[in-house]
Amino acid sequence: MQAREKFGSRLGFILVSAGCAVGLGNVWKFPYMCGQYGGAAFIVIYLVFLAILGFPIMVCEFSVGRGSQKSVATSFLELEPKGTRWHYYGYVGMAGNYLLMMFYTTVAGWMLYYCYRCLAGEFTNAALTTVEVKEKFQAMQDNPILLSFWMILAVLVSFAICSLGMQKGVEKITKVMMVCLLVLILALAVNSVLLPGAKEGIEFYLIPNFDVIKEKGIGNVIFAAMSQAFFTLSIGIGSMAIFGSYLGKERSLTGETFSITILDTFVALMAGLIIIPACFAFGIEPDSGPSLIFITLPNVFNQMTGGRIWGTLFFLFLSFASLSTVIAVFENIISFAIDLWGWERKKAVLVNIVAVILLSMPCVLGFNRLSGIQPLGADSNIMDMEDFLVSNNLLPLGSIIYLTFCTKKNGWGWNAFIQEANTGNGWGFPEKLRVYMTYILPFIIVIIYLKGYYDKFAEQGIKYLLSWIVVAVLLLALLVWMITGKPKNKKSSQA
Repeated sequence: MQAREKFGSRLGFILVSAGCAVGLGNVWKFPYMCGQYGGAAFIVIYLVFLAILGFPIMVCEFSVGRGSQKSVATSFLELEPKGTRWHYYGYVGMAGNYLLMMFYTTVAGWMLYYCYRCLAGEFTNAALTTVEVKEKFQAMQDNPILLSFWMILAVLVSFAICSLGMQKGVEKITKVMMVCLLVLILALAVNSVLLPGAKEGIEFYLIPNFDVIKEKGIGNVIFAAMSQAFFTLSIGIGSMAIFGSYLGKERSLTGETFSITILDTFVALMAGLIIIPACFAFGIEPDSGPSLIFITLPNVFNQMTGGRIWGTLFFLFLSFASLSTVIAVFENIISFAIDLWGWERKKAVLVNIVAVILLSMPCVLGFNRLSGIQPLGADSNIMDMEDFLVSNNLLPLGSIIYLTFCTKKNGWGWNAFIQEANTGNGWGFPEKLRVYMTYILPFIIVIIYLKGYYDKFAEQGIKYLLSWIVVAVLLLALLVWMITGKPKNKKSSQA
C-alpha cells in the first residue's frame, strides 16, 4: 500500500479546500439569488445560516477524513464500530463524486469557451443585443461537438494536474490558481464599483432593506438563504474529507475550517460586488437567474469601456473557480482507486479520464441530441436531473451521515470526533453544540431536503411529483438503514 501523501503547507490545505468549496454556487448562483431576494438583507440571513449549518458539518467531514486517513470510499469502514453499516455510505459518496463531475465538467468547459470567446472579441460589438447573445449561447448548446471538445479539455487539464501528485500537482497549481482568482476578483470588483451609475447597485447590495423580505415573504427568503448557505460548501459526499486525510495533526480543524469558510464567503460576496453594481450601471435587473452569467453579463461587458478585457478576465476568474472544484473532486475520485485497490496514481488517472469523459456525455447530449429527455418536467434536461440528484439529495443526506456518525454512540461517537477535531494548535470545537448537532441540525437538514422536493415538483404535475417522491422515500429509507446498524461489540462504540 502506498504511503499517504500530505500537504506541503497549511496554506496549501486552506487554498485547495477552499478551491473545492469555491465553485459555481458562489459566483453563479449567489449573485442572482441576492438579486431575487433583496441584496444585503438576503446576505445577512445567509451569513447566519452559513455559521450554524455549513460550518459544523464541514468540521465533521474534515475530522472523519483526518481520523481515518482515507477517502470516503473507506473512511467509514476504518472508523466504524464492527457490525454497523456506515461503510455502505462509501458507495454513495463515490457515486456522488462521479455524478457531480458528470455535469460539472460540462459547465467548466462552458467557462473556458466563454473566456476564449471574450478574448477573441466575439462580444465586442456596440450593436450586439441581448437577443443575439442569447442566440450565441443557444448555438453553443446545440453543438455537441463543440460542447464535447471543451468538456474534454477541462477533463484533460484537471486530470493532468492531478497526475503530478498531491503536493507537486494539486497543491502547487491550485495555490497559484486560487491566488490568481483572488487577484482577478479584486480587480473586477474595483472596476465594477467605479462604473458610472453603480452607486444604486452598491447600496442595494450592501445596505439591508428588510422591506424587501416582507415583499418576497420572510419564509421564502429564509429558506433560500438557508439552502444557499448549506450547499455552497460542497459538503456531504466526501469532497472535503479527502483533504482532511492529507492533513497533519499540527492544527485543530475548527480554525482551519473557519479560514476556508471565510475564504469561500469572501469569493461569493465579491462575485456579487462584481455583478450587481454592473447590472445596475447598465439598467439590467440582477435577478435573471442562471442566464445572468452567459447572456446578461456578456452584453454588459459589451457596453463597458474596455469590455473585451474585463469580460475575458471575468470568465478567466470563473474558469479558475470551476477548475479548482473539478481538480479537487478528481483528486477524490483518484483516491478511491488508490484506497480500494492500491492502484498507482497514473493508472487511476488514465482509467478515470476515460470513465469521466464517457459519463459526462449524457449531459453534453442532453442539450441537443437527447434534449427530448425531460426527467424533471417541462424545460428540464439531463444536467438538471444530475444537479438535482447531487445538490438536493446526496449533499443533504450525506451531511446527515457525517453529522450522525460523529455524534451517535453506534457511530464514531462524540468523544472521538471532539478529540480529532481539537487535536493540534488553534481553536477548539465548542462541546456545548453536542445537543444541537445530534438532534436539531439533522432535523433542519431534513426540512431543507423535503422543502427542496416540494419547490421542485409542486408545479410540475402529479406524475413527476409521485415519481420523485418514490426516490426521496427510498433515499431516506437507505439513510435510516445505514444509521441504525447496531455494533456487534457495544464496547467498541464511542460514547
